[in-house]
Amino acid sequence: MTAVSENVGVVDKDWWRGAVIYQIYPRSYQDSNGDGIGDLKGISARLPHIQALGADAIWISPFFKSPMKDFGYDVSDYCDVDPMFGSLSDFDGMIAEAHRLNVKVMIDLVMSHTSSQHDWFVESRSSRDNAKADWYVWADARPDGAPPNNWLSIFGGSAWQWDPTRMQYYLHNFLTSQPDLNLHNPEVQDRLLEVVRFWLKRGVDGFRLDTINFYFHDQQLRDNPALAPERRNAATAPAVNPYNFQEHIYDKNRPENLEFLKRFRAVLEEFPAIAAVGEVGDSQRGLEIVGEYTSGGDKMQMCYAFEFLAPDALTPERVIETQKAFSQAAPEGWACWAFSNHDVVRHLSRWGLDVVDRDAHAKQLAAILLTQRGSVCIYQGEELGLTEADIAFEDLQDPYGIEFWPEFKGRDGCRTPMVWDSRTAQAGFSTSEKTWLPIPVEHVIRAVDTQEGDAHSVLEQYRRFLAFRREHPALAKGAMETEPVQGSALLYRRILGNETVLCVFNMSQADVAIALPDGNWQALDGHGFDSHFENNELKLPAWGAYFARLA
Repeated sequence: MTAVSENVGVVDKDWWRGAVIYQIYPRSYQDSNGDGIGDLKGISARLPHIQALGADAIWISPFFKSPMKDFGYDVSDYCDVDPMFGSLSDFDGMIAEAHRLNVKVMIDLVMSHTSSQHDWFVESRSSRDNAKADWYVWADARPDGAPPNNWLSIFGGSAWQWDPTRMQYYLHNFLTSQPDLNLHNPEVQDRLLEVVRFWLKRGVDGFRLDTINFYFHDQQLRDNPALAPERRNAATAPAVNPYNFQEHIYDKNRPENLEFLKRFRAVLEEFPAIAAVGEVGDSQRGLEIVGEYTSGGDKMQMCYAFEFLAPDALTPERVIETQKAFSQAAPEGWACWAFSNHDVVRHLSRWGLDVVDRDAHAKQLAAILLTQRGSVCIYQGEELGLTEADIAFEDLQDPYGIEFWPEFKGRDGCRTPMVWDSRTAQAGFSTSEKTWLPIPVEHVIRAVDTQEGDAHSVLEQYRRFLAFRREHPALAKGAMETEPVQGSALLYRRILGNETVLCVFNMSQADVAIALPDGNWQALDGHGFDSHFENNELKLPAWGAYFARLA
């Protein structure tokens, strides 16, 4: 009789805790049909790259039907694939291939707003008394015809757009073509939760929730107060945007959201081992909101704020302050950290313009990110050490950049196509003569084929370090204790059960000597960084790192 393992059929509901999630921007990952735009079949073809990297899951930015005014974040049909990306059958095939490779799939849900071309909004704007008249946020003008309050759009100007059919304004926190849903209406909540079930039944393993703190608005439509100049932080919007001049307490961050997130979590619990991460877009109260949304075990499993997506230089002090602030704001919560994504300047450009050895810098930043307490998101191309592309104005696609050019160039510089093969046209991304965004020459020379097999490359270091992280569960799931900063040196411990791992980083361009904390430390290998000792002091080169286990 064959023995059956007790673990067969056991579902790990906590797979997300400490997971490495690889973000795919589908327009720019792989084009399978030669139209210059990435698609779902292209993602399926490149999944072995993600498996080889060592990621646990992928997060795919929106691929739903959309007029693409905001490149998929303006959804016109939540339950279908835009023909640009393929079909539902292609999506099912991608899910099957990912699961065959033991890679989980998370998709991006945009539930705060839809496209103005969504059937719901077309009906809602047709009259004041139709069945969906209250599915969006409508308001009468002030007596002088002005918008109902002072709320501003992240994409510039008023957050209110006049509609001549209803003779009312509708709310849009982003583009005028992205009207905000009215989640105060239970019917809207119910329909959105049906969307969640639709994709869960197709086999997705979780969701990334876009702008999760924008779901509800103040029903009294009260004006936002002004924000003192010294408190204006450009993390939520570029510094040139007056959006930063307000304290956004009425147009987002509303307490009613907590009950909806409980309803959302209850739907997730109907299925095995589903996880969700929420994007909290707020530069003043971000971590506080993360704490609220991840508390109690009945809302989000994890959230991320903008602390490590901000332009401020990454220093030892900032890493420690951010972790301490998170633990205070969200003692029950679990973070999901990212250094780059599809909305911000790539971190090697944000933090490394004056860095001489960019590869060494890229490798160290990867190690810092991958040893933080929390889960991790890696943005496509990050594993190649890609920097921000400089896109000419005539090639811009992003409406955000077009609006604020040239002070803010938008998000296209981090969205250029992935580079796979330096020897072929369009770097192996497409067979088209023209891609939706140009591919920079400086990216082509860093293509996957130029780095694969080179032990000194950024790509191989990512693979090596992800394997090292798997060998030491404390780095993925453990607690974190920080040590005093030593000049440019960042030190902390990750602790899980009987394992304590010391992580040491020289965050500078000069060699340094570092005194290790007391303890019987045994150096670990397999992580790809060099170090040596002199007179009982650890010597680390520029952008170096050291890892040891407490014996």
